[in-house]
Amino acid sequence: MRSLFSVKEYCRLVLFRNSLYSLILRLLIYGWERSRIISRKTEQKLKGVTVMKEKFYRFMQGRYGSDQLNRSLMILVIVCFVLSLFGEKIFYMLGAGILVYSYFRMFSKNIYKRRAENTVYLRYEYKVRQRFVTWKREMQQRKTHHIYRCPSCRQKIRIPRGKGKVEIKCPKCAQTFIKKS
Repeated sequence: MRSLFSVKEYCRLVLFRNSLYSLILRLLIYGWERSRIISRKTEQKLKGVTVMKEKFYRFMQGRYGSDQLNRSLMILVIVCFVLSLFGEKIFYMLGAGILVYSYFRMFSKNIYKRRAENTVYLRYEYKVRQRFVTWKREMQQRKTHHIYRCPSCRQKIRIPRGKGKVEIKCPKCAQTFIKKS
């Protein structure tokens, strides 16, 4: 009965792994010189990867790179591409346009303008987040308090629940009005 692989074929399969086990097998079967040649080949492959990394690092020097706006744009691109799967070509075109703009921002050498764009985006994002946090806090307080607005100055006033009809004095304009708590 013949085995599926010969010893040399088996060792060739094992050679693709970078482990101590494959190094020992190389030494036993091919000898010291052959194993050094094979390890030089893998070193050259790794050296090629390192060279490409260094070239990319040099290419990106002086360029803006990625920031919060780019991350949000990439998420928007993914959403557009997923929506385009349902048959609407406009989402695909919109996603492709946003992707091109995102790469333009990433590879741009005008760092000052890209930073200004990101600052504007962060201000807008902060306002949206704060509105959500305020809405969430008001929803939590609705269990224990009523929130009324002053009829004259529109100031928000928080009154505890369960006190019956109460006369409320606005802290801002000092107008009084009656509400049920």
